[in-house]
Amino acid sequence: MDKNWNKLRQDFPILAEKMNGEPLVYLDNAATSQKPKSVIEAITAFYQKENANIYRGTYALSAKATEAYEGVRQKAADFIGGEASEIVFTKGTTSAINLAAFGYFLRHLKAGDEIALTAAEHHSNLVPWQQVAALTGAKLVFLPLDKKGRVDLKDAEKVMSDRLRLLALAQVNNVLGTEQPVKELAALAKKRGALVLVDGAQAAGHLPVAVKKLGADFYAFSAHKMLGQTGTGVLYGRKELLDQTQPLEFGGEMIREVSKTTATFKPAPQKFEAGSQNVSGVVALGAAIDYLNAIGLDAIKDRETELGQAMAEGLKKAGARVYGQGGGIASFNLPGVHPHDLATALDAQGIAIRAGQHCAQPMMDWLGIKAVARASAAFYNNEADVEALIKGVQAAKEFFNGTR
Repeated sequence: MDKNWNKLRQDFPILAEKMNGEPLVYLDNAATSQKPKSVIEAITAFYQKENANIYRGTYALSAKATEAYEGVRQKAADFIGGEASEIVFTKGTTSAINLAAFGYFLRHLKAGDEIALTAAEHHSNLVPWQQVAALTGAKLVFLPLDKKGRVDLKDAEKVMSDRLRLLALAQVNNVLGTEQPVKELAALAKKRGALVLVDGAQAAGHLPVAVKKLGADFYAFSAHKMLGQTGTGVLYGRKELLDQTQPLEFGGEMIREVSKTTATFKPAPQKFEAGSQNVSGVVALGAAIDYLNAIGLDAIKDRETELGQAMAEGLKKAGARVYGQGGGIASFNLPGVHPHDLATALDAQGIAIRAGQHCAQPMMDWLGIKAVARASAAFYNNEADVEALIKGVQAAKEFFNGTR
């Protein structure tokens, strides 16, 4: 695909829209990405040409829908370096982590076992483990972070004991964009007999992912953060672990055989996909994977990092305090201005950023702040978007200081 980044912008219809009468500058990509025409068209085409309930029909249209759905399972497996039998379709990263937490770890952890996390986790990769620990008697331990929010390997090794049974961490932090040394941490955890779950919400679709090379036993990600539809996600699990994982939902299609008093289930991954699935969402995920692969994940990573660095440098010059920058993410505050007020001022200028705690209150505590503004770029953003952000922050600064 053409690496003319400005030309690629034409694939995203929403970028031509206006917000509050101003050209839209969308810099909230860490919350959700925009969708290219090919993904939107894939959804429309499914409903126009293939719509039927999967598996259940003994007719051609149902077979066609099933083929489309299962074809994406293989695409998703290839995308992260797994096998199709290791891919479970979920509602998103949150439901994927919960499936692993309550379907597998709740049944395999016991009192005194340890779960290693960091203060940089999204609530979706913290609260489930708090609940599992409360129910099993397992203990939560936290790996120390350096000044950039990255886990220090030497410090981590000191915290990891022989009672460690699970390491659960985000590959990329959603506040600072920090990429953790997952491969090295996984190797340390496995020396102690622990399993590794990786929250890939901010990584998949933004950098190359190879789950087996990472040492991930479970890997969770969402479609909507990588050009796909909301309400769709993936849990990768090693086949032998999925076989030992219990489904959390029960009903149609995941059943092998039912009597009045008992039921047996299909093998993984089908046993986790009860009821009518979000087929169009899965089809959209397949189209998103095709689009991303055509560009190349290495190129996407480099482009988003380039834009993120430009935002961070410009924000500092505009007088903002930048707390961290990684990939396309730059988190900052304007002294004396609440981040919500700053985001509202930018909104009036057509600039969309996120402000608040970002479902990461322990991370806010670690940073020593109550909330933070976050600008997050995707490859379809450009230098004009960065310039608009910097000018917008400067204008907001002048407004709140009474100099404009």
